[in-house]
Amino acid sequence: MKILEMRVYRGPSYWGYRPLIRMVLDIGEYEDKPTTALPGFTDALLAQIPTLSTHTCSYGVEGGFVRRMREGTWLGHVVEHVAIELQGLAGSVVKHGKTRGTERPGVYNVIFDYLEEEVGKRAGQTAFTIVNTLAAGGTYDVQSEVEDLARLVDEMALGPSTQSLVDEAKRRDIPYIRLNQESLIQLGWGMYQQRIQATVSSATRHIAVSIASDKELTKQLLHNVGIPVPRGRTIRYEDEAIAVANEIGYPVVVKPLDGNHGRGISVNLVNAEQVLAAFSLAKEISRFVIIEKYIPGRDHRVLVIGDQVVAVAERVPANVIGDGRHTISELVDMVNLDPRRGVAHEKVLTRIQIDQLVLDLLERNGYTLQSVPAADEQVFLRTTANMSTGGTSIDRTEDIHYDNMEVAIRAVKVIGLDIGGVDMVIPDISCSIYDAVENGRGGGAIVEVNAAPGFRMHVHPGEGKARNVARPVLDMLFPPTVPARIPLVAITGTNGKTTTTRMVAHILKMAGKKVGMTTTDGIYIDGKQLLHGDMTGPWSARIVLRDPTVDAAVLETARGGILREGLGFDRCNVGAVLNVSNDHLGLGGINTLAEMAKVKSLVIEVTRRDGTGVLNADDPLVAGMAHLCSGQIAYFSLNSKNPLVRKHVRDGGMAVVIEEGVNGDMITIYHGEQRTALLWTHLIPATLDGMARFNVANCLAAVAVCQALGVSISDMRSGLQTFSTNFYLAPGRLNIYDNGEFKVIVDYGHNTVAINNIAELVGKMKRQGAKAVAVFSAAGDRRDEDIRTFGEIIGRSFDQLIIKEDKNRRGRKQGESAELVRAGATQGGMSEAQISEIPDELEASKAALHSGSRDDIIVIFADNVEAVSDLVANWHRD
Repeated sequence: MKILEMRVYRGPSYWGYRPLIRMVLDIGEYEDKPTTALPGFTDALLAQIPTLSTHTCSYGVEGGFVRRMREGTWLGHVVEHVAIELQGLAGSVVKHGKTRGTERPGVYNVIFDYLEEEVGKRAGQTAFTIVNTLAAGGTYDVQSEVEDLARLVDEMALGPSTQSLVDEAKRRDIPYIRLNQESLIQLGWGMYQQRIQATVSSATRHIAVSIASDKELTKQLLHNVGIPVPRGRTIRYEDEAIAVANEIGYPVVVKPLDGNHGRGISVNLVNAEQVLAAFSLAKEISRFVIIEKYIPGRDHRVLVIGDQVVAVAERVPANVIGDGRHTISELVDMVNLDPRRGVAHEKVLTRIQIDQLVLDLLERNGYTLQSVPAADEQVFLRTTANMSTGGTSIDRTEDIHYDNMEVAIRAVKVIGLDIGGVDMVIPDISCSIYDAVENGRGGGAIVEVNAAPGFRMHVHPGEGKARNVARPVLDMLFPPTVPARIPLVAITGTNGKTTTTRMVAHILKMAGKKVGMTTTDGIYIDGKQLLHGDMTGPWSARIVLRDPTVDAAVLETARGGILREGLGFDRCNVGAVLNVSNDHLGLGGINTLAEMAKVKSLVIEVTRRDGTGVLNADDPLVAGMAHLCSGQIAYFSLNSKNPLVRKHVRDGGMAVVIEEGVNGDMITIYHGEQRTALLWTHLIPATLDGMARFNVANCLAAVAVCQALGVSISDMRSGLQTFSTNFYLAPGRLNIYDNGEFKVIVDYGHNTVAINNIAELVGKMKRQGAKAVAVFSAAGDRRDEDIRTFGEIIGRSFDQLIIKEDKNRRGRKQGESAELVRAGATQGGMSEAQISEIPDELEASKAALHSGSRDDIIVIFADNVEAVSDLVANWHRD
């Protein structure tokens, strides 16, 4: 067996709507050997991964997959299930997959979900190796692979705090983009975006974080407004430590000035020796050290978001409970077996680590690691209750006294945080912090205010009710009147998508929008080109959606990007499919028009329920996509009498059509019984007085999109009347140059329909006695029959053909495409005398220009549009 290809789909794709991995697997000789023909294979696999017995597979009940293996299934299917299970065993649980054959015997598409991309890819590769090894009768250590994957999950997965915010965003239909491999997340799109990093938000002030990081300054500011804090001082040198401790009075706490996660903190120190040891520990974390009065009581974290306390947790230091039989060391190992415990912050709880601090505390309390505590005896392993050192939490949200809520909110406001974790030490959280101080019951104080407080103690408490603390964060970042999504338009089709995309973007700009646009020639923000090249895939879409200045996105969405990586967004407000024809067939596993239609229909399938699918009613393959749309449908048609359109309008639907009249063709909008005459086509520069029928169709699609977005009639009229197909507004799309002697058309046309459209237009434009000259090359990745057809169209429509050659021949030998074009042209009626070959595009274009006579029309089907356009614009006869 071998892996032919592995692709990652980060958004909706041809294969499904979730993030997926697709492996193209050649199972070779095993095509004739299902699992029943491999003695011992199924038992060996189950011995290594017994949890495969829980997979339901097509039978829908546990054990279904095992039944399939015992009845006989192919190894590609087995790899799918193993890849899914490996991820689950590593702590990244996914459930879905499918395996489908291809047109090639023994070659399968193996598709499965993933949560973390690198984990999914590794699981797929490992699953292949395991199955291949066991099928050949070998052995494999699966457990070590699972442990490696688990470490990768710990490294790559979002922490509990960030994950809780992302999960809440999903529940609210707020899109998110992970901006790095850590915890920096963009919530929302474009100008509405907010960012979070762990629990620091876009609204978190830098100065507030800086203050919170300085424990002494925090304490001073709180003390200045009457909030109870422990007495203490900041020192730098060891010889100050004992003096300050004596001055404050034992017991004391020693901690670094700017530490976090409980690192370097020592509490309840009762003598000089302990203070000096704690000072050395704190100095490893910070240049300055705080020594302050130890406040007896229970450690509580009060979480404040905005103006409210949203959760309270009592934090319990790492500890073990004796059973009278096991040592402390053994009890720690038993506690760490809890699947909720992991490394650092990647799981609900953190594993307890034995270090010198633990050993010192045990010794101070008369224990060693080999001590056997009595049954139910609690042995504390840490003096601090941080979750990051193995502590647990008890929910106390419903117990907190009103005064304590008020003082916590005041503390966070004093520091200036939008999200703050207040560490309050008090004997009983249900009693007022002020009463505790006045009544002498051990006192109470705020010992710290934390920026970026961890959420996991509230989301997954060890005891008590879990709190959805992400909800108020999202309420704060996205109040009810503030959207999270900018309007997003996805436009696809075989021809016209670039022009239509540019038309829509231009109209939206006239309507006052700052538009992010992706096209085959680049990415544009508010009309300015940021990047050059074919930018019609998901990577380009995400660039637009990340831009904080954009308030509308118009995305040309091409076949190639969909097949390569899927979409760069989850859903769109308007999805438009212009047409489907036989371009790019035979590439990417797409061999028929029906398969191509399925690829392009994806933008209709992901249209929002409150959105609109725009479909070409004159193209049966496109019109047939209507049932896939969750939102409403808007048809466009060059024929106002199209039966589908007429019925749709009678039923109250929307359509944009051409109505013919004595004064010309009128673009007309129907919305049920409401009829709006928009604009004569001959008033739209892009239609060349209505002669460019293909651009008339593009105008109809653009109007349907803009009508669905709620653009005003006046903005649509002004947008269409000011949009022309010059190089600056639509490079390579029907760019016409008139030098006063003859006309030159520069166009990117590269498929049958596009070439035919230009040929028909030239036939309408050409005056009697003039000649039409074509400069043409065919892309090497087209089928032989397609290239011959291109030549045939040119042969019957033009008077002269100059065949050039693209620099990138896409796998063809030099001159191979040219010969196919020549054969097609002669079949179309051209003689050899009318055909010449000049491989270099600019030299071929110069030759055509030099051959031009009065009233001729020269069409250059350009590959390098910018260079050819520059040549034509600056050309003059020597």
